[in-house]
Amino acid sequence: GAPMPPSGRIAGNIGRDPRNRKKMAVVAEGKGRPAATAYRMVRRLGPPASLVECRLETGRTHQVRVHLTHIGHPLVGDPLYGRARKARLGEMAAEKAALVQAFSRQALHARQLAFDHPQGHERLDFKTEMPNDMKSLCETLESG
Repeated sequence: GAPMPPSGRIAGNIGRDPRNRKKMAVVAEGKGRPAATAYRMVRRLGPPASLVECRLETGRTHQVRVHLTHIGHPLVGDPLYGRARKARLGEMAAEKAALVQAFSRQALHARQLAFDHPQGHERLDFKTEMPNDMKSLCETLESG
């Protein structure tokens, strides 16, 4: 789907999901650890999906996956935090729905990572292009 509003900030403590100890979740204040993610929708990929850019203000385990699921937009291909719902799959052509269901991994890519080296303290900055399987997924979902 498309997040509403199309850009914003998700803030919520992240801790163990009380219903499933293998997962993380947004938990009540006073529990877990503070986490914040700024997001913006880059473009719609048809009715069922959007390309979303996230900027992490903190670095918690599964943060992007947990925060996007918390606002109702889990990642395509995420086996832990939510596969595509039947209602969303029903909004698209059968071949596109099959592609989404068959996508073999989380549709999550770190375009840029930057940090200060712990010993030399120099700034390290790494950038990479979106992998071909994700490009293909986006192109297919976006096509008429």
